[in-house]
Amino acid sequence: QVQLVESGGGLVQAGGSLRLSCAASGRTFSTYAMGWFRQAPGKEREFVAVIHWRSGVSTDYADSVKGRFTISRDGAKNTVYLQMNSLKPEDTAVYYCAAKKMDINLRTRYGYDYWGQGTQVTVSS
Repeated sequence: QVQLVESGGGLVQAGGSLRLSCAASGRTFSTYAMGWFRQAPGKEREFVAVIHWRSGVSTDYADSVKGRFTISRDGAKNTVYLQMNSLKPEDTAVYYCAAKKMDINLRTRYGYDYWGQGTQVTVSS
């Protein structure tokens, strides 16, 4: 059974940091693109970051998090991380990890093959 399990969310003050983890089990995701998305109350799920292997290891970030968030992975642990620094109240959301086999259209939530259950991140002002 394939599972993606997120952890590391919580409550933090503005300007603080959190590191989210996404542990994959049931199969290896070494060739999958691994993405992070988030969904705030009343809003659609939006792209945050992705790591993939098009022409080597590549990363992509939403403009709203570029320079503050860093996505990485540990292949040996089958785990993807999202380091979030300089957090802002507008970063408050449920953060989801997702895996996609096809290395295209990675910024859209559609087409991802597997999703985690999400972890809540709350940033207080």
